[in-house]
Amino acid sequence: MYPRDLKYTKEHEWIRVEGDEGTVGITHFAQKELGDIVFVELPEEGEEVVQGDSLAVIESVKAVSDVYSPISGTIIQVNQRLEDEPELINKDPYDEGWIVVIKIKDKDELEDLMSNEEYQELLEGEED
Repeated sequence: MYPRDLKYTKEHEWIRVEGDEGTVGITHFAQKELGDIVFVELPEEGEEVVQGDSLAVIESVKAVSDVYSPISGTIIQVNQRLEDEPELINKDPYDEGWIVVIKIKDKDELEDLMSNEEYQELLEGEED
């Protein structure tokens, strides 16, 4: 349910780091809490983001929610499929439902994120 090769935020984003790039999305828990996703407001490629700042907005049948950047850097790729198929985040949050790819500015920021085990401990507190 929560892949081991990812890092997680307390706000329920994930990042998969490959070299100096990180693919970002929201977790299974987040998409389940949001319900059916109907719209994603995506950022522009080339946009600079700072760790903890909003980088996208997800609208669902229940709520509108910001997606926060787990890392600082430059957005180098945006999942354009989400414009026509926002439900990909519900169906496959870790693969086809990714949101952006960021060129990482400072890998030391990854130390601020949670491992798979730490994230699951956080969820145990929230699912009570």
